[in-house]
Amino acid sequence: MPWGGRRPLTLGRFIAGELRGWPPGRVTGPVTAEAGEMDQARNQNDARRPRAGSIILARHGRPVGDRQKPLTWREYIDWWAEYDRSGLSEGQTPPDVLVEATKNADTLYASTLQRAIATAESVADGRPITKDAIFIEAPLPPPPIWGKRNARSWGVWARISWWFGRHAGGESRQAAERRAEAAAATLTARALRGENVALFAHGWFNRMMRPVLKRQGWKCVYDGGDSYWSFRRYEKVR
Repeated sequence: MPWGGRRPLTLGRFIAGELRGWPPGRVTGPVTAEAGEMDQARNQNDARRPRAGSIILARHGRPVGDRQKPLTWREYIDWWAEYDRSGLSEGQTPPDVLVEATKNADTLYASTLQRAIATAESVADGRPITKDAIFIEAPLPPPPIWGKRNARSWGVWARISWWFGRHAGGESRQAAERRAEAAAATLTARALRGENVALFAHGWFNRMMRPVLKRQGWKCVYDGGDSYWSFRRYEKVR
């Protein structure tokens, strides 16, 4: 008989699984009770942890501003500055789907730009709104190129050149990405405490926060697109 009185391991015994604890690392015997207690404690902790609330990223309504007038790149700089000072065009009401989605929000945020504030006020129904410059739109400095274009076209040229590094002394893409991470953290800090959060901000900056939320385990459960008054809703999945 081999050492320890144990029969030698044969292929037949291996297949039949006669060796307790084989393969190495398999939990057997009294250890299973301890593991069960640990799982029970973990489940109790999970039960005590508040369920994460939802996060809504909404874009503002249609702002004041003539987007069709031909402009030089210098005129577009002035146009954009005035655009940032303006509110919403008259005659708009928030869509019912946005009002319904945000009616149970515990916390409302808006950027400090007037078009975002006016959008938030239109659905707040008297609830307080926290205004924070961390949510303002990423800048759109136009490239100094010849010719006249309408504001919509300049916006495309400006966003492309900004994306590839031209920021004309303003906020760079890298700085805006860091701001998007901080802005997302502001929202998730509330949502992870069980609050439903709604943000009223801007198309491009909302877009910059989306991958941050995704990396942190937030899933888009409603996608309303990118037009004025649109929104996306996120829930924590991991």
